[in-house]
Amino acid sequence: MEAIRKQFGGGYGADGAFADEAEAQQHSKLEKLYISTRAAKHFQRDIVRGVEGYIVTGSKQVEIGNKLCEDGKKYGTENTCTSGSTLSKAALSFAKARSLMEKERVNLLKALGTQVAEPLRAMVMGAPLEDARHLAQRYDRMRQEAEAQAIEVSKRQMKLREASGNGDMISRLEAAETKLQELKSNMGVLGKEAVAAMTAVEAQQQRLTLQRLIALVESERNYHQRVLQNLDQLEREMVSERQRIEGAPPPVVESSMPPPPAYEEVNGIFMRNTVAELVETVEYFLAEAIQSYRAESDTELNLAAGDYIVVRKVSNNGWAEGECRGKAGWFPYDYIEKRERVLASKVGQVF
Repeated sequence: MEAIRKQFGGGYGADGAFADEAEAQQHSKLEKLYISTRAAKHFQRDIVRGVEGYIVTGSKQVEIGNKLCEDGKKYGTENTCTSGSTLSKAALSFAKARSLMEKERVNLLKALGTQVAEPLRAMVMGAPLEDARHLAQRYDRMRQEAEAQAIEVSKRQMKLREASGNGDMISRLEAAETKLQELKSNMGVLGKEAVAAMTAVEAQQQRLTLQRLIALVESERNYHQRVLQNLDQLEREMVSERQRIEGAPPPVVESSMPPPPAYEEVNGIFMRNTVAELVETVEYFLAEAIQSYRAESDTELNLAAGDYIVVRKVSNNGWAEGECRGKAGWFPYDYIEKRERVLASKVGQVF
């Protein structure tokens, strides 16, 4: 503050010849205007620098976001999972939503550049402000010259009182006083022009800066609203899919093995005409169940790990037929292993 006052000027003649109330008020107002417009100019410059930095950072974020879009789209189109395509669909939805968000970010950055940074930069560098400041500086120089002239008049008045009646000194004093009046008159006119110009610039700074700040806030607000709508839609889609999966019954794991050959048991004898085409070998042998099997139909045989089975037929579709514990039926061939003999303690389990 003191540096500005010193630069702008201040003070009056020692004898008060230069000081009058109207000029003092004008000088004080111009000094305040100079300080106010200078602070507003710096604030506008700070906004421009901040917005420009935000644009640079935002542009890098757009690049990163677009790369993430590409990765999500690539996974969604090129990858599938045996348990379903839920993640692939989610990746594609995410990529689409992120792409829209990055487009909104690009629009925001453009708006900040054209609606905020450029108008403020134009005013900071514009002619109205510089012209008004030049008028104020000219007024300051003229005022300093008038102050010096007022001191000169005061000195000549003192000399004339000491040497009364000196015509040459009287003429010099009159010339100095005339020059002082001219300076004060010109200074008054220039001061009014400078005050008017600085007042207009101050009003323009206040109005334009507020407008651009509002534009900045509105641009960001609209951006975040559109992004939020996009995210809400994406979240609803993903949550709905998750709920569908979590609420669905567990998937039925279909056996890759075909059903056992159809047959009809009559007194322990199976109809040859229904299984003849499927039987690969007809050979009796002893086998042990290496894992349990639960029958899913009346034609199948329940097995417990460790059971001994008399195998009577082996089909070429992965099923075998045999007898265990007095019951006969079909069972997966991979559930048994062939044995050469049976333990004595297990004989009762076979028949």
